[in-house]
Amino acid sequence: MAHHNQTGFLGEKMAEEYLLQKGFLILHQNWRHGHWEVDFIASLNNTLHFIEVKTRRTKKFGYPEEDVTKKKITNLINASEEYLYLNPEWKNIQFDILSINLLKNQPPAFFFIEDIYIS
Repeated sequence: MAHHNQTGFLGEKMAEEYLLQKGFLILHQNWRHGHWEVDFIASLNNTLHFIEVKTRRTKKFGYPEEDVTKKKITNLINASEEYLYLNPEWKNIQFDILSINLLKNQPPAFFFIEDIYIS
């Protein structure tokens, strides 16, 4: 497995633990529709969360959340529309980013950005 894939896999495992500790009920992990994928679909307080996880081991290329492009958000929205078509009972939704830094000789740093919006 390539190093970046290992980092992503580790990040998603850590994200799962983080979300559970915060009280989220994880409904799906790596939910796919066509070529769209949502890292986590989870619920908390009657709100459905579509969560993108980004993990990095260095700050050389910036913070993980900076890698969530407008195109990625568009894909997340498209996937969510399909999910909501299949699960119309959800009235409250939001899009979130969970950024995880795994810097050498430092504890993991989590940065949870809730209810994102890109115009």
